[in-house]
Amino acid sequence: MKTYALIGGSSTIAQTLIKSLENQDVILLVYSRSEDLFHKQSNVTWKQFDILKDEFNSSEIPSSVDALLYFPGTINLKPFNSLKIDDFQSDYEINFLGAVKAINAFYRPLRKSGNGSIVMVSSVAAKVGMPYHASIASAKAAVEGLTRSLAAEFAPHIRVNCIAPSLTDTQMASKLLSTEDRKNSIVQRNPMKQIGKPEDLAAMAEFLISEKSAWITGQVIGVDGGMSTLNLV
Repeated sequence: MKTYALIGGSSTIAQTLIKSLENQDVILLVYSRSEDLFHKQSNVTWKQFDILKDEFNSSEIPSSVDALLYFPGTINLKPFNSLKIDDFQSDYEINFLGAVKAINAFYRPLRKSGNGSIVMVSSVAAKVGMPYHASIASAKAAVEGLTRSLAAEFAPHIRVNCIAPSLTDTQMASKLLSTEDRKNSIVQRNPMKQIGKPEDLAAMAEFLISEKSAWITGQVIGVDGGMSTLNLV
């Protein structure tokens, strides 16, 4: 039986993944600030946890863990002149330092599993310059650098990969999708003329922690409707 640890389990993508894994022979350790109905599943152990304030209790972590998925994130879009140092620091702490903290806590159990997998989440904005993304793009670029560095350092015992989506229909993005005009504008900018679905990202995460991706590591995988690579103008 596999054991997966999910940090930021209240996120829409994490909840979608948890639901997908409901009937599989896996144990899910879910860390989040608030409990959700998904955490009532029989294969879920939920722990209240704030990545910025709390410390992982090593005695509560199994000796062997097969995958670590890090989902906490931010969408902090402002003109550069409106951004404060605190904005940059907050985005960096949640997106990057939180991931470092989680990986440090789970490194030994992942190593002991013999074929551990770490999955983090970046953004298309780390690769493609977009206005008003200075803070979040910088933080996510750090996540991508961490992905590649740790993939090299942890090979061949632990695989490390990163998913880089464009805007996806999640609770965190709800303000950006609050009107039909905003939705239509975003749809028109995407080569596939779609807004991403949580299922798209959850499916990629599930693939990356499975044995089907056993030869994939050090990759930043765009699940973005072609935003990071295509220009149809």
